[in-house]
Amino acid sequence: MSKRTLFAALVLSSALTSGAALAADPAVYKIGGIFAMTGASPHYGKVMSAGAQLAVDEINAQGGIDGIKLQLVIEDHKSGSAQAAVAGMNRLVDVEGVKAVLPSFSTVTLATMPIGDQKKVMMINGGGVSAQTVGTSPYMFNIRSMASDLAAGIAHRAAEQGAKKLAQIAIKSEFGDATIAATTKAWEGMGLKMVAAEQFQADAANIDTQVAKLRASQPDAIANWPTTPQAGLAVKRMRELGMKQPVYCMEWTAEDTKVAGKHAEGVEVVTDYFAATDENPWSKRFADAYRAKFGEMPDFYAANYYEGVYVIAELIRRAKAKGGDYYSGERLVQALWENPTFDSVYGKTLTFRKNGVAQKPVAVFRLENGQQTFVKFTSGE
Repeated sequence: MSKRTLFAALVLSSALTSGAALAADPAVYKIGGIFAMTGASPHYGKVMSAGAQLAVDEINAQGGIDGIKLQLVIEDHKSGSAQAAVAGMNRLVDVEGVKAVLPSFSTVTLATMPIGDQKKVMMINGGGVSAQTVGTSPYMFNIRSMASDLAAGIAHRAAEQGAKKLAQIAIKSEFGDATIAATTKAWEGMGLKMVAAEQFQADAANIDTQVAKLRASQPDAIANWPTTPQAGLAVKRMRELGMKQPVYCMEWTAEDTKVAGKHAEGVEVVTDYFAATDENPWSKRFADAYRAKFGEMPDFYAANYYEGVYVIAELIRRAKAKGGDYYSGERLVQALWENPTFDSVYGKTLTFRKNGVAQKPVAVFRLENGQQTFVKFTSGE
């Protein structure tokens, strides 16, 4: 049963039991955000919350939704603590009364998804890539490329550059397991050989054992799955231990460049892609406003959570226009499936597929002189 069909059955069941109950407008539409505000990776919390808050500010400056303002309520998952995330999700739902939540990180999304499912709260993930978030809850949606999309992109890029043997390295986590499995499936599906798959703890300062095993496997290329700052650490140690093969990452930040130093040169990044262009006026307005407020250009994480707030706001408008007890997770999800297409800050529109994932462009960048240079779009299918 598809996610869309599953939800239609749930809505019908709810309608039969609740009747045409009416509810007053809330004083404010609260949107929850569960971000990495502290811990090992606060960069993500900083940019994700900044993007979401900017969208809230813009919508409120335009009068909110029929005069009712939005409010972003943030909970800190401390860079991936499932316990902190669950506590935060419960506060958002039970104390703040949110009907929609923006989770981040795969482990956090997976830990909080059962709560959203049980309490019928819509969730839009813009950061985690785990395939386990796909198709398992009628309330769960993803607004970024999943591990399978990124793995396919890296596999196609490595193959077109002549690699026959691929090795990969990832953090020991559900996210790491998912990316390794997806890459192996994509690579071996093309009839090519996976020669090594190593993992290390997220807080490891020394990963030489794992890098030595990668080197011993004699790959033609390496898929480097850790996120900031371990992505930079892995590249640094590969080069210092004599590995000269092409390295492909799923993301790369200025912090990774700082960690890897000169060894970052030539690394390629296959990832979601946001760029402000003259052809897309909304992207220019967003980028200009973000830079004016936060002093830097937005990355795709900021764009995803900015866009996520706009999607939720549009769903509230659509549900409200239909009347009745409109402000609930069920009605927001119903409104999405009635029309799964939305304006996109990435350009034109985005459409949620039947599995609840919005397809985004997957692009290849190359690190040159410390900067990411766009190379091309590649297949994410």
